[in-house]
Amino acid sequence: MAARIIHGYYISFIAVLAAMGMYSRLIWDVMVVSLVRPPRWGLIREQLYNIGVLSLPVVAITGISTGLILATQSYFQLVDLGMVGATGLLVGKSMVTELGPILTAVMVTGRVGAAMCAELGTMQVSEQVDALRSMSVNPLRYLVAPRFIAGTLMLPPLTIFSMAMGIVGGYIISVFFFHISSVTYLDPMPQHISRFDLSSGIIKSFCFGIIIVTISCYKGLTTRGGAAGVGRATTTSVVICYSVILFTNFILNLLLNLLHRQFFPWL
Repeated sequence: MAARIIHGYYISFIAVLAAMGMYSRLIWDVMVVSLVRPPRWGLIREQLYNIGVLSLPVVAITGISTGLILATQSYFQLVDLGMVGATGLLVGKSMVTELGPILTAVMVTGRVGAAMCAELGTMQVSEQVDALRSMSVNPLRYLVAPRFIAGTLMLPPLTIFSMAMGIVGGYIISVFFFHISSVTYLDPMPQHISRFDLSSGIIKSFCFGIIIVTISCYKGLTTRGGAAGVGRATTTSVVICYSVILFTNFILNLLLNLLHRQFFPWL
């Protein structure tokens, strides 16, 4: 019995290593295809619109509601200490460094990543991907590269938009409900939110864009088992994306702050 359990874990471990190797190869191949022979502009434009423009409403709602919650919580925590003037700084700092990139990546994963996986998974189980290969069309160039380019280009602007919406949401509740002056809310931000804070948020969003697109496309292209397999692959891709995004956020936080202290203290 113990031998069977150990054997099962061994097989699972080998399968995970194989999947990581295939995923790494997919990233490399997509980057080569995107740089050496980019797909047609029409394919990229369609994905830019789908990933970027169509995500604006959900990102705006998420950013504003997060700003409202942050400002409300900050106000009630600080009012007894006589530090309500720091409410705007807390909202801005949180949105720029952490919540803006993370929440944008989470919402884009749910809206775009799941759709990518389901679409490619359906094409895979219905043999449309094999049909493309039979017509000498590279599926990575035709299906994955436009999404890869659009995802990496659109996540940073979406993140900046989310940051701005969060600050606006905090401004609305702070100024019009808690009666904090707009000067008190806005003035500390340029002094205490540095270029490094903004740069780290943008770098995170760029990495998150790569993670979302590549994991979603990989799970879609490796889907097996018909309609049920598409459902399983889509659910798995979303869970994996969320987990990898959170872990990557920790790693990037650590690395960026170490690099900032050692090499770029002037930022």
